[in-house]
Amino acid sequence: MTKNLWGTNATQFFFELNPDLVLDTVEKLGFRTTGRVLTMNSMENRVYEVEIESDSDNPSEHSKIIKFYRPGRWTKEQIQEEHDFLLDLKEFEVPVIAPLEFEEKTLFTLPEPELFYTVFPKQGGRAPDEFTDEEIEQVGRLLARLHNVGSMKKAKHRLHLTPDIYLKSNLDFLVGQKIVPSHFEMTYKTTLETIYNLTKDSFKNITTHRIHGDCHLGNILKRGDVFNLIDFDDMVVGPAVQDMWLLLPGRDDYANNLRNKLLEGYTSMRDFNYEELRLTEVLRTLRMINYSAWIAKRFDDPAFKNAFPFFESPSYWEGQISDLREQIYYLENLSRSHHDYE
Repeated sequence: MTKNLWGTNATQFFFELNPDLVLDTVEKLGFRTTGRVLTMNSMENRVYEVEIESDSDNPSEHSKIIKFYRPGRWTKEQIQEEHDFLLDLKEFEVPVIAPLEFEEKTLFTLPEPELFYTVFPKQGGRAPDEFTDEEIEQVGRLLARLHNVGSMKKAKHRLHLTPDIYLKSNLDFLVGQKIVPSHFEMTYKTTLETIYNLTKDSFKNITTHRIHGDCHLGNILKRGDVFNLIDFDDMVVGPAVQDMWLLLPGRDDYANNLRNKLLEGYTSMRDFNYEELRLTEVLRTLRMINYSAWIAKRFDDPAFKNAFPFFESPSYWEGQISDLREQIYYLENLSRSHHDYE
């Protein structure tokens, strides 16, 4: 397993963030804190709710959310493009939680070692367990509005969701860093090479633009009658369908019916290329591969060792190979036929 992939000093400092430093950082932005800090659930970054002294009757004004970005994952320019997207969405009244601005800045840096952070307002809500027909149409309209704004500008520093980046680069890392156990390495490599050959041309003639990138149920909050999109940390340049299939990942009739309802809402506000639906299994496969690389690149983080104790076991890689071979079945069927999704 790799050690200190993104640099010893910054990574260790990130692991050891403490309440005193968090409070000091928030107060330097002009807030007066009460001294209360709550660590929030986040595997990727370090996120804290900080209680603020305030005379406001609005409960949300009594807390702020400060987010420290995992060092080395994103550059300053990439994070700024996430923030710019959120501010664009806010400007067009798309319900998102955008970072707060201080002197027209949203992104700040701890100097030594360099660690990026930002502050968000606190907003409540609940994640839906499932959708009614009416709600999924509402979400479809929300995604259309998201993509209308996303297509207005470029994000030249963010990753592009393609097989070259999410498959080939991850394979090179997993094999090159000896993450995959030696007795599974050749089988795993051959499996991914087969998938690459099946998917490398999938995105030809497909329009891409700024999208959420990780739009699953946990990243939607309902506040009153309004759905809000949260956590744009995985924002990418990709096809619109990426933000749809994660919400409705099933292959059964129930999921298909909901997907059709979602598209009814979506197409009432934005055109959709139904050819993109053929990318669903491609995108599902890329996500599976990227998941293994995501864990591997963070496995020196004690939180990841605790959350994924099975990662270094033979059974994990056996399961991955089995699941990916199943995906090959779906991808091969996809390449043989052209299913009419309309």
